[in-house]
Amino acid sequence: MVGADALRRCRSAAPRWLRPTEVQTVTLRSFGPVSRPVSDTEAVLIRIDGVDLPGLHCAPSPDRPGGYHHVHVGIQRRNRRDQLLGLTPGSATSASWTIECMPVPAGNGFDLKGPYIQGPAGARFIYLSWGTVDDAGNFELFRRAKLWLDGVPGEVIAAAVDCGLLVGRLGLTDRKGKPLCAAVRPPLIEWSAGPSPARSRS
Repeated sequence: MVGADALRRCRSAAPRWLRPTEVQTVTLRSFGPVSRPVSDTEAVLIRIDGVDLPGLHCAPSPDRPGGYHHVHVGIQRRNRRDQLLGLTPGSATSASWTIECMPVPAGNGFDLKGPYIQGPAGARFIYLSWGTVDDAGNFELFRRAKLWLDGVPGEVIAAAVDCGLLVGRLGLTDRKGKPLCAAVRPPLIEWSAGPSPARSRS
């Protein structure tokens, strides 16, 4: 359980766009020392907030001269390409996914592990999978983005472990107007920490 002092510190440290009364992005610079011992870590929520989606259609490629249609995006479960969390149409104004992970002390930081986190220790990432959805609801993958967790500043991960929430905010359209793909690290994504709603209710 996080004490009242820790929750107040988390709320004050969180970027303004994480606070319910503000709609503004502020880059997180620094958090104070973590107050809870690493042996007392709790589950942490990771929320991915996507804006600027590319639409329902993607331009032709050598493999698909007719282009891609009814484009959707979701978070892939670890080692299961057919299991997607929060499948969202590319025409949506925004998309948001929340997954749970367990921070495991590792060296001077934490290794984040969970059912929607891919890769081995030291090379963890989250897959955003883009694909087409047919009339029967079948999803066909055609590209993915890797949200690399090694791009999260150490002090932000430490604050997220302390407060309970790690947030990644990014645009989902690349410079060519297509669905964002390949490796994604700052400045393409902005990582911040804030108070977890679940811990706030505890």
